[in-house]
Amino acid sequence: MTHDPRPALLRAALDHAGRGWPVIPLRPGSKVPALHGERHCPGTGDCSDGHRTFEQRATTDPGRIHAAWTRGPFNVGIATGPAGLVVVDLDMPKNQDKDKGSSDAPCGATTFQALCERAGQAVPTTYRVRTPSGGIHLYCTAPSGVRLANTAGTLAPLIDTRAWGGQVVAPASTTPQGPYTVLDDAPVAELPAWLHTALTAPQKRPTAPILPPPARDSSRYAAVALEREVAAVASTSEGGRQAQLLRAVRAVGRFVAWGDLDRATVEAAFTCGGESAGLPPAECRATIRKALDYSIRTAWPRETA
Repeated sequence: MTHDPRPALLRAALDHAGRGWPVIPLRPGSKVPALHGERHCPGTGDCSDGHRTFEQRATTDPGRIHAAWTRGPFNVGIATGPAGLVVVDLDMPKNQDKDKGSSDAPCGATTFQALCERAGQAVPTTYRVRTPSGGIHLYCTAPSGVRLANTAGTLAPLIDTRAWGGQVVAPASTTPQGPYTVLDDAPVAELPAWLHTALTAPQKRPTAPILPPPARDSSRYAAVALEREVAAVASTSEGGRQAQLLRAVRAVGRFVAWGDLDRATVEAAFTCGGESAGLPPAECRATIRKALDYSIRTAWPRETA
């Protein structure tokens, strides 16, 4: 008998919406929104008066949630900005074996603890979720009257944050790497003042060389690369958004050329990221199309990369 995951995912969507956190459907087994982009907008329903972004379509309405999650086994995404959340994403080193601990690089949780100690504060006791990679999501409430954006590695390596322009995968969702599970169901704590200060201070996002994918599990590597590049685009401030989008899409385009990622998936993900950063939909769409065309046309064979 085949297990139907839809009831559990529906319950999870309703539970998180009940907390006041607007949710969106994610593609089954994926972190990518199962929503159309501006390019394929049907102009009906929510978009009858014009295309609406994923944050505008995120909902806490039980009727709409029932209608969406009874159609398919969608993972659950939480739109962090509309939810009034800042989620601190503490990741694992990419060469880390979560069972054997085979890496000398400190994980995001270890680095975050050091940052807390430097600030003279304890790690917040708050709602915590374990990710399939062994990382941790720390949920905090955003300060009132403040519109914080996403960050990607600006606090420290392997520490990202999700706020306006971002979404996190909710517990009960599952990817090929495993499930998202609740580690601590404590009440959501307020964002620490020291962390608020660190997130609003002028910072330059560190850049790291783009490495060729390992021979094994190339699809997983590609999915991680897509997620991080989309997050980088969404967190870029005005003045460098188009350049960042162009660079990010070109970095991911080789995976489309190699067959590790579907082009439509990549276009949809970067469309959400670009629109979240404030790029006009038409400009966003044209940049993604041109960058992908270029990357696919010029990509080296995998064996020579």
